[in-house]
Amino acid sequence: MKIRQILNNNVALVQRGELDVIVLSNGLSFRKKVGDSISADEVDKVFVPDSNDVLENYSYLLSNVNQEILKATTRIVRLVEEELGEAVNDYLYLTLLDHVDYSLKRAEKGQYIVSPLAWEVRKFYPKQYELSKQALTIIFEETKVDFPESEAVSIALHLINLQETKVSIEDTMKEMKLVGDILTIIKMHYQIQLDEGSMNYNRLVTHLRYFAQRVAAGEIYSSQETEINKQVRMMYPQAYLCVQKISKYLYQQFQKELTKDEETYLMLHISRVAQRKESEE
Repeated sequence: MKIRQILNNNVALVQRGELDVIVLSNGLSFRKKVGDSISADEVDKVFVPDSNDVLENYSYLLSNVNQEILKATTRIVRLVEEELGEAVNDYLYLTLLDHVDYSLKRAEKGQYIVSPLAWEVRKFYPKQYELSKQALTIIFEETKVDFPESEAVSIALHLINLQETKVSIEDTMKEMKLVGDILTIIKMHYQIQLDEGSMNYNRLVTHLRYFAQRVAAGEIYSSQETEINKQVRMMYPQAYLCVQKISKYLYQQFQKELTKDEETYLMLHISRVAQRKESEE
């Protein structure tokens, strides 16, 4: 690889074959100059942009962050790859780098953001959340900026979308909000606190997460088992009333209508998690 441009002490634009790529190498500018060759074993990280626009964006970002932020982000990425057993793609690395850089600028002004999805992230993605708390420790070690634990939620949202095949952060947030809103409807309808450690609760949440993904993809079940639906309505009338509230919310927010099958599944899950024999009421 031949160096075409040194962007800062640790970042350079190089030519690899017919491609222009960006490399990270600690202390690069003290060891090399434009026109020099650099071998793969001298490089810590290689970014391969898929267009000139992306190349410019990557170059600008990497050349305008300081060494402490680069080091912190690299350590976080290595931690994530080790703990989750998945390689972090370039896009996640750079969005995480940009997020850390921006968060530190906010911290200088005493501006800390509390995500409205804090509960959902902690409950649905505990491993990513714990890794994000470790990421805050790494950031402190490298920058001496001590973030509140609430900042871990924003980092966790990036980790949740680790693979390129996963949905976008925006879609993930929408799905988590849908699940959280439905759980709130259930709690408000029954006027109870749900037992989050119970098997029934975990079954319900699992069902709702897949349900939210189907709603986002427009793939709600289409079959209509009306007879079973009628039987479940009679057995669990309060669950049926609760599901009607969920159905109204779903239509208002997503213009989606529940099928009879979805009604039936929800009634069964809700009746279990509510822990009451409605037929005896």
